[in-house]
Amino acid sequence: MSSIFTKIINGEIPAYKIAENDDFAAFLDAMPLVKGHTLVVPKKEIDLIFDLDSEEYKNLWGFTQDVAKKIKNAVPCIRVGIAVVGLEVPHAHIHLIPLNKVEDMNFKNERLKLSVEDYTEIQNSIINS
Repeated sequence: MSSIFTKIINGEIPAYKIAENDDFAAFLDAMPLVKGHTLVVPKKEIDLIFDLDSEEYKNLWGFTQDVAKKIKNAVPCIRVGIAVVGLEVPHAHIHLIPLNKVEDMNFKNERLKLSVEDYTEIQNSIINS
């Protein structure tokens, strides 16, 4: 059965995509901790990030670095934090979270409820940065 991320990649479920190439995709988290919270995923459906082969793993982090720089330019923050948790969706993914304080990365925090307009504004801001 396809993961929710595979369904997003295949266009079966809508998402606010930030970046994409042949191997990876980045899109805004549907339940963000803060504005600009983005997920970066390999298009290859694989559960554990460390099960990617060395070249895929290296390329995933290069793609992630490019996305993080765009987020940093577009979203007011001190830095962009990184988390690899992988418990909630069985598809390798990296959280990129704009940080202004350590608490911004607490996954126990209440998630933001953003409007379509908010998501679209954030998406366009990151894409055009």
